[in-house]
Amino acid sequence: MKKFLGVALLISLSMLGVGCSSSSNSSNSMSPSAQSANVFITGEDAPLASVVGFDVTINSITLNGSNNTSVQVLSTATTVDFARLLGLRSPLGFNSVTAGTYTSATFSLSNPVISYVQMTPTPIVTTMNGTFNSSGGPTTTTVTVNFPAAMVVGSNGLAGLRMDFDIRQSVAVDGSGNVTGVVNPTIYAKAVQASDSTAQITDLMGGLVSVNASGNSFVIQGPYGHQLTVDVNSTTQFNSGWSINNLATPAVVGVQGAYQADGTLIANNVEVITTSQAFLSGRVLAINPTSGPVQSITLFVGETSGDLVGDSDTIQTINVSAVTQYDVCFFDNLFTNALFNDSTVLVGQRVFIGGSYSNSVFTPQMISLRFQGVYGTMTGSPNILSGNLGSFELQNNGLIGYSLGGSPLTVGTGNLTLFVNTTGLSTLNSGEPLVAGGLLFYDQLTQAPMLAATVVSDPPATQ
Repeated sequence: MKKFLGVALLISLSMLGVGCSSSSNSSNSMSPSAQSANVFITGEDAPLASVVGFDVTINSITLNGSNNTSVQVLSTATTVDFARLLGLRSPLGFNSVTAGTYTSATFSLSNPVISYVQMTPTPIVTTMNGTFNSSGGPTTTTVTVNFPAAMVVGSNGLAGLRMDFDIRQSVAVDGSGNVTGVVNPTIYAKAVQASDSTAQITDLMGGLVSVNASGNSFVIQGPYGHQLTVDVNSTTQFNSGWSINNLATPAVVGVQGAYQADGTLIANNVEVITTSQAFLSGRVLAINPTSGPVQSITLFVGETSGDLVGDSDTIQTINVSAVTQYDVCFFDNLFTNALFNDSTVLVGQRVFIGGSYSNSVFTPQMISLRFQGVYGTMTGSPNILSGNLGSFELQNNGLIGYSLGGSPLTVGTGNLTLFVNTTGLSTLNSGEPLVAGGLLFYDQLTQAPMLAATVVSDPPATQ
């Protein structure tokens, strides 16, 4: 049985493609206005091990042109939890701009809030209001980032801005590794095309608003208060039993895909996560019991439905003893239950718990394993089976490292794994800092956690 599950995990790696969850105008819409060109914005981050929440308000994003012109691509203040986006890419906005060439972007930021976890003797999350650049300093700042290559936006064209907020470099720690509250914002930004692998939307989840089956599209209530229209076609993959024809409200839906010129998304994958109306999503801090079928999960909650919105950014312990439905996001075949079930929930996993809410009581009905990122330092040499199919060891000093008792995490890669700023498994070196994004499984072959990676990134040096 152990051998079978190990083979199943390798098969899952071969099937886990890169496809895995806003500059906006003054009306807070994701639709373009009648201008000559459009720009979409995505956000992600490189995490700091102990930080589980990093909220910062983006007041505006301004593109600066080579001819001393500037245009705002985000004008409505948008608060983003970048710590949730470790290893993931979420849509931040879509707006119309004047066609032209742009060489940098200026970010206006305010009100940083840092949440970090201490695991012993019991999980505790401390939240502090941060200040920019110095202790007791300002709560508002601006950062201008030069693009490595100019963004050229043609008439009636579509360009993208990829924003990476590097928490690892931005959140100051003292000599003992304790978070001080000082934020020195380090942002990487570059122009991308919608078809680029690094521009694909890998983390988008929202409530289903409406369905146009005849038009092969639906609308979801996405992040940051925006509604997004999602188109599907003959190549779009739905999870088992679902299609555009039976999609109906209420439902919580996950989407992976790419922006189109009109501001809609074209979906590569659509997952109906739950038809329940209440959910909690976040990082697992503790499980009880520590082995065997889980009875309760202690969760740092990063996202909630409207009914449970007050539970966001808090620690909640949920009785899951009656839950029988366990899913894996964007992955639905005969191996699913073998890879994730009530006996393979792990500290450090990112999970979605859906259920019902009545008389102020949340009743969990399903648990879904979600994509996540892990930051650490590579140890040893990669184990290469064929091409990029193989594994390497990543030393993590956060939740996952805690769950492993200080041992490194095994990261499995496949020939569909996307390697960013590095050319492949064979080029990784011991001591190299890396961010791996994927699904964290309990590998019954080794009886230890293993991350099935869809992306491995070598973070850029500080700009």
